[in-house]
Amino acid sequence: MTENELSAEPSAYVRSLPIGKPLPLAEDGVVSWAQFPLEGDMRVKVLAEPELPEAPRMGEDGPEGCHACRREVTDPKVLWADEHWMVCGFDEPEALPAAVMLYSRGHYDLADLPPERSAELGPMIQRVERAVISLGGIARVHVNRWGDGAAHFHLWFLARPEGMTQLKGTFLPLWGDVMPKVEPEVWAETNRRIAAALAAES
Repeated sequence: MTENELSAEPSAYVRSLPIGKPLPLAEDGVVSWAQFPLEGDMRVKVLAEPELPEAPRMGEDGPEGCHACRREVTDPKVLWADEHWMVCGFDEPEALPAAVMLYSRGHYDLADLPPERSAELGPMIQRVERAVISLGGIARVHVNRWGDGAAHFHLWFLARPEGMTQLKGTFLPLWGDVMPKVEPEVWAETNRRIAAALAAES
């Protein structure tokens, strides 16, 4: 079964799950990590019944229904683009010092990137990371691919501020949900500087 073929029957793994039953909160699990952003009384949600076949992702039916394919390089969110790749920022400020996304210009997902684009991907990831780090005060750039929202290939780049070791690792996006947002004028300048750094490598 390929990535885009959606099953109508639960897998053996899903059939083995305790659907609808209470799950314990492991005391030595992620909630015990110093980086976990929440505290107090918490409980695990019960696992819901599987939804099969899954609803198609945005762009699953091809470029016609894909927001990323319709984005023009003149869009203010586009910080940099060439013939094959596009780096977009966010209009509205986030809580992290920087956040951008790398998209393929062609309508591909990771499993079907052409060999030429696959060969360019590693250098593109490095280029975007260098641009974010050039802001200064950035300890790490987390590169994430989830792929559940859209069938068009995209990677998230999330900046962890230097010195904020409590934000290390897996929970950086969660911290980004609960910390105060960056001031709009600071956010706009951050996007401008990332765009300039990306262009300087052209």
